[in-house]
Amino acid sequence: MAKILFVVNPISGDIDKEELIEDLMTFCRQHEFPAELFKTTGEKDEEKLKGKIKAYDPEIVCAVGGDGTVSLVAKSVVKTDVALAIIPQGSGNGLSKDLGIPQNFDEALQLLVAHQKLSIDTLDVNGLLSIHICDMGFNALVVNRFCNGDTRGPGAYAWIAMQEFMGYEPKKYTIMAEGKTIFEGEAFMITVTNARAFGSNAAINPTGVINDGNFEICILEPFPKASSLGILYRLYTDTIDDSVYTHRFSCSAATIINHSGEMSQIDGEPEDLGNQIEFTVQHKSLKVILPLPEE
Repeated sequence: MAKILFVVNPISGDIDKEELIEDLMTFCRQHEFPAELFKTTGEKDEEKLKGKIKAYDPEIVCAVGGDGTVSLVAKSVVKTDVALAIIPQGSGNGLSKDLGIPQNFDEALQLLVAHQKLSIDTLDVNGLLSIHICDMGFNALVVNRFCNGDTRGPGAYAWIAMQEFMGYEPKKYTIMAEGKTIFEGEAFMITVTNARAFGSNAAINPTGVINDGNFEICILEPFPKASSLGILYRLYTDTIDDSVYTHRFSCSAATIINHSGEMSQIDGEPEDLGNQIEFTVQHKSLKVILPLPEE
């Protein structure tokens, strides 16, 4: 029987977790899974969680929350034999969607009974872990405002994006990989990922493979406001590569100079990464729990 540690964020997605926690414990009793609970508080969560994992020694650590909770668990189990499971309960749930994990609570919970394990790539970003998406530019600005606001949910994110869009000024970047400069100029947004899509299901990297040893740098150049609906359409129809305003590069290491020094974001959390940002792939460094392959 798998020994499970549930990590619950009590406030993610503005959802009351007390009944949910009771459902988790009932499920484990029914299936005779040894299980314990760790609640995040926002105070030294990573340090406390690593201590709990060392003491309890689980086979699976299950993140019950949004992207922040998933990232917290990933930081605590990366490069170990402990597997990350996800029960999505946040606003975006980006990684879980990319991995094909059910967004329904009961269906995601059933993966603890029947599942496969897959080792996926992660990124080292100036010494920080990225398991899904890191970007700079417009989306990072929206994430920063969203995280510092009082309202959660996709509606709040969309409202902030609309407010910022009309007045946003593209920033200058220089990108170097494999010993040469592959891009230099202004960009509306630069996204670095080995996954496919944002939590909104907008596919910025539609052919991305999450464990191929490479990541993609996705560049969205400045575009006329009149082209915005067309770009949105392409993002939601897996055809962003057909836009004249986009470029993608695949590599295992890269340096990005963020000339403006504006805030970046990693997996839905604002990060001040400075002007020079180093990216290195960590091949198959994180074990995750996934649905069984379709027959």
